[in-house]
Amino acid sequence: MKGMKGLDIRAVVHCTKGDFHGIQDSMSEKIKSITTDSRQVEPGALFIAIKGERVDGHNYIKQAFEKGAAAVVGERLIDCSGPYILVESSFRAVGAIAEYYRRQLSIPMVGITGSVGKTSTKEMVASVLSRKYYLLKTAGNFNNELGVPFTLFRIRQEHQLAVIEMGISDFGEMHRLTNMVKPNAVILTNIGSCHLENLKSRDGVLQAKTEIFDSLCEDGKVFCNGDDDKLITIKEVNGKAPIFFGLEKHNQVRAEHIENLGLEGSRCTIITPMGNIQATIPIPGNHMIYNALAAAAVGLHYGLSLEQIKEGIEGAQTVSGRFHLIHANNYTVIDDCYNANPVSMKASLDVLETALGRKVAILGDMFELGEKEEELHYQVGQYAAGKNINLFICIGKLSKKLAEGIKAENGMIDNKKILIYETKEQWMEEKDATLQKGDTILVKASHGMEFSKVVEVLTEQ
Repeated sequence: MKGMKGLDIRAVVHCTKGDFHGIQDSMSEKIKSITTDSRQVEPGALFIAIKGERVDGHNYIKQAFEKGAAAVVGERLIDCSGPYILVESSFRAVGAIAEYYRRQLSIPMVGITGSVGKTSTKEMVASVLSRKYYLLKTAGNFNNELGVPFTLFRIRQEHQLAVIEMGISDFGEMHRLTNMVKPNAVILTNIGSCHLENLKSRDGVLQAKTEIFDSLCEDGKVFCNGDDDKLITIKEVNGKAPIFFGLEKHNQVRAEHIENLGLEGSRCTIITPMGNIQATIPIPGNHMIYNALAAAAVGLHYGLSLEQIKEGIEGAQTVSGRFHLIHANNYTVIDDCYNANPVSMKASLDVLETALGRKVAILGDMFELGEKEEELHYQVGQYAAGKNINLFICIGKLSKKLAEGIKAENGMIDNKKILIYETKEQWMEEKDATLQKGDTILVKASHGMEFSKVVEVLTEQ
């Protein structure tokens, strides 16, 4: 790929308002890539030294120049062998460079946000749009104030479109992200109970998420889940009504004749203003139908044919930790352990219930739920009690409340259906006694619970 369009050392100095130290003749040198990891420095790269909790990038500036860095951005003056740009905050410098670089790019960008399903929606939308465009999408879930800039930095002149996932946990964050991305189209998946430590309520979540409209292009288009009681209140953005997608009749893009195929996904008819699509969605879960509808709506907006949209939906795949189905030797594992909140936890339990044979849910704590965290865990437990699931393994301090909710709703007093552990390591010691060959096992918790280790244990050959 070619280098970064319109970005040289002079531009970095200008947009970061940094203090340049080096030979003036080097100011015109082109920047080919940007990284905060000295191990990833390539000739022509800009290395941004950030002081983290464990590692201080300033300690690796010498190595960066030895590997061919064109220049370094840092927060303290260091005697070094190449062009150095001194800034007040390396973190803020990343955002400033991202805003500048975005202005050099003319390709349309689709911004995706919401409480649940951002990554799976991003994957579905990218699968559809890639049938017509050479695009770049967010890798994994690089969706925060460092992840979004480094997604933008990967865009090159040959890209025709970008799909950018945007996640936040506090007011003001989305405003800063959308200033970087300046999306041409926006998808809002839903408004749920997440990040309530800062956002307090679903109304707060709505307010924070809709900051994404702040830098929406003047002719930009908004796509909303029309079955969400908060999103349906959005009547217009920049004088234009949103396009709504969902299962209810009022949505412009909706699904009918839904056939549940269990863990193999679902089949449905997608109704659009341009005609109907008979599609098989290869990933299980009702939420994946919404993702397909969002992708269909955006696909039509960007000129895809109905056949191209169908191909994109049917070719969609999941990413690790995001409802990834793994057929191991002894078990079928639903790896959904990247993150969790009450909405996504319930959706995952819904999918597990569709599996054949014995069903096991290994559930861990959900974080960032604020003052009502115990109550919200209890409510998820009450919901789980109504599911046809054979065994619940609840791990963690807050998950005890989840277990209490299951017991209270079902009136269970024995431990045959509910097992409670303080840590995942305690459960691992008893794993073989709790599971049976042929089980279908859901693994779901917030990222901080590190349940990827649970998946590793279940899927090791």
